Amino acid sequence: MKRSPIMPFVFIMVMGIGLMFFLSFKGLGDADKVANEGKEGEKGAKTEQTAGSPEEIYKSSCIGCHGSAYEGGVGPALKGITDKVSMDEIKDTLKNGRGAMPSGLVPDAKIDEMAKWLSELK
Repeated sequence: MKRSPIMPFVFIMVMGIGLMFFLSFKGLGDADKVANEGKEGEKGAKTEQTAGSPEEIYKSSCIGCHGSAYEGGVGPALKGITDKVSMDEIKDTLKNGRGAMPSGLVPDAKIDEMAKWLSELK
């Protein structure tokens, strides 16, 4: 009696489909766990960012728009910014955002320190 040459391919196909369904249901079961990990990570990130120096905050939140050498890009250049705006305006922008810049990038406890650091950039 001869075996059909198609049977190994059918067996592999059935195993693949079964594995796909198993992994789909496994992923659905893990969805809540993954969602809760994201919320815990956000709390930890805010605590970590609060402890940072102004330069660390800049590197983690601002460098994408203002550039690595403070030259600007999407956002304005930051070197010599106090020639254009006052310290109060810098603090207000850091706290509330402006234009495309979102609010809350700098923790409230670090706004004064960050504004002073920005004003000293030359």
